[in-house]
Amino acid sequence: MIFLFLALQAAALTPAPPTDWSALPPLRLSTTPDYAALMTGFVHDEVAAKRCAVAPAADGKVSIKIDMVVLVSPGGDALRIVPRAINCPTVEQFAAGVVQKAVRGNWAGAAPASDSWYRTGIVISWGQ
Repeated sequence: MIFLFLALQAAALTPAPPTDWSALPPLRLSTTPDYAALMTGFVHDEVAAKRCAVAPAADGKVSIKIDMVVLVSPGGDALRIVPRAINCPTVEQFAAGVVQKAVRGNWAGAAPASDSWYRTGIVISWGQ
């Protein structure tokens, strides 16, 4: 019971993401991981299993863009990640996890003075 109370209290203290993501500064990492290498196999399998509503282009290529906002603490940690819905929850959550790991100990420059939102995105493509 106390765990539920603490979880709800923590959720209430985390600010909601802004509605206008375009006005946010980009996420700044010292080293950007190779998102395609980390994610393409998983995303391909989710699309092939029809768990994602993605149609290939006329040339047979498939491209998925996952936009996200990331709440970063003054310590440079990702406190919250909110992916934009792309009708593929498993890919959205996988991408959020990859970004969470990428941010850890990898913040470029000075961390924000207070909890601040940043935008980022990942594009995964494959095919002809």
